[in-house]
Amino acid sequence: MPANAFAQQVYAIVARVPRGRVITYGAIAHVLGDPRKAREVGWAMAATPDQTPPLPAHRVINARGELSGGPAFGGYAVQRARLEADGVEFLADGRVDLERYLWLPNEKSEVRKQKSDGRRGETG
Repeated sequence: MPANAFAQQVYAIVARVPRGRVITYGAIAHVLGDPRKAREVGWAMAATPDQTPPLPAHRVINARGELSGGPAFGGYAVQRARLEADGVEFLADGRVDLERYLWLPNEKSEVRKQKSDGRRGETG
């Protein structure tokens, strides 16, 4: 699968994360069929395109519930403020409670269908 097609599939999942919820890099990779590609998800997120409406990239965090704090999100404080504005509350240690806020798509088959009909890139 070309790198751009992978990134487009990542963005399609991120676009669906509802307000007040988060998803992890690893969860996105798992939904896309290869849990070992969490780092590649991170690379795709670091290159998030400007678009309208904007991609809710601030809703992607790591598997420990920590924020990346990277420049793709405007830094830690900006990412945290955006999540708080979404209704996400933080634990005392600054992490997000994944048991409470983690969002996962209901059906992997929906993502596979998008791949196979060409709406989200090429099949791999």
